[in-house]
Amino acid sequence: MKVGIVGFRGSGKTTVFNALTGLHAEVGGFHGEESKNLGIIKVPDERLLKIHDAVKPKKLVQAEIAFADLAAASPASGKGFSPKTLAEMRVADALVHVVRGFDNPEVSEDADLRRDVERFESEMALADLIVVENRLERMRKQGAKGQERDLLEELKLHLEQELPIRTFPLTEDAKGRLAGFTFLSEKPCLVLLNVSEGEAASAAPADVAEMAKARGLRLLVISGQVEMELNELDDAERAEYLASLGLTTTAKNRFIREAYDMLELIAFFTFGPDEVRAWPIRKGTRAQQAAGKIHSDIERGFIRAEVMQWQDVVALPHESKLREAGKIKLEGKEYIPQDGEVIHFRFNV
Repeated sequence: MKVGIVGFRGSGKTTVFNALTGLHAEVGGFHGEESKNLGIIKVPDERLLKIHDAVKPKKLVQAEIAFADLAAASPASGKGFSPKTLAEMRVADALVHVVRGFDNPEVSEDADLRRDVERFESEMALADLIVVENRLERMRKQGAKGQERDLLEELKLHLEQELPIRTFPLTEDAKGRLAGFTFLSEKPCLVLLNVSEGEAASAAPADVAEMAKARGLRLLVISGQVEMELNELDDAERAEYLASLGLTTTAKNRFIREAYDMLELIAFFTFGPDEVRAWPIRKGTRAQQAAGKIHSDIERGFIRAEVMQWQDVVALPHESKLREAGKIKLEGKEYIPQDGEVIHFRFNV
C-alpha cells in the first residue's frame, strides 16, 4: 500500500512524515519540484505476534505501508502543485492531506483549516477536470459516442462545481470504465489536521468535520511535533507523555487504523517453520485472488483454501494437530476470506 503525503507549504507535512515513519527527513519545505521523502512503516498486529510466539518461525513479516512525502505547493504563488507532484499523487493508493492548524511565522496567511481543505479539494477537482476535458475533446474529434462519453460529460458538470469525483454516484461498471484515469478527487483521502501541542487531544472543528463528511473525506487530528517527540521516548515515558496530553495511543496507531478502514483493507495470515506473515487484501476479495497476493502461480493453480482461526493456531500451532481437532475448514476459489483468518492455499501448476 502506497500513501502520498501532500499539503501546502508550511503545513508541517514532513514533520508528520517523520512522526509516522520514525525517520528524520529535513523539515522546512522542499526547494524543488523533484524532491520527495520515502519511508515505510510496519503495521502492528497483536494477532500476528501471538501466532509468531506460538509457532516460533525463523522470521516474522508484518504488513507495510509505504509513504511518499511529496513536494509542497504554495497557494500564495498561484501555481498550485507541479505536474510532477500531481503525477506522484496519481500512482498512490490513497492521499493524506496535512493541513496547518498552528501559527507558522514563515507563512504569511493565518491558519485556516476549512480554507486549506477547500483549496486542496478544488485543485484536485481542477486537475481531474482538465483530464476529462482533454479526453472529451479527443472523443469529439474522433466522433466517438457511447457510455464512456456520456459518463465523462456528467463528470465534467460535477467537477465544474469543484466537487470531488468520490461524491459522484458511480456504478461498479462506471468505476471500471474510469479506473485507467487515476482521478485524484476519486482517491481515498485522509485529512490530517496538524495542530499545536495544546490541541493534540481536541476534536476537529464542527464546520470542518461537516465539510469533510460531505466530501467523503476522513479526518484525524494530530500534533506532528508531539508525535516526533514521542518517537524519541521509551515506553514508560511515552505512556506518561500521552496521558498528560489526554491521549491513549500514538497518532501512528490511529493513522494505521484509519488507513486500513479508508482503503477497506483486512489481513489474513500464513504460518510455517520459515515465517509467519500478514497479507493485506481488500474486503470482499475472493480466495483465488487472495492467493495471488502470495504468488501468481498459487492463484493460477488454485485447488482449495484451508482456513483456520488465528486463535486456534495459537492454541494448536501445528497443522497436524489442527487437522486432528477439526479446526481446518476447506473452501473453494469463491470463498471470501475474513479479517484475521489463517489460510494455507493448496495449488498445482
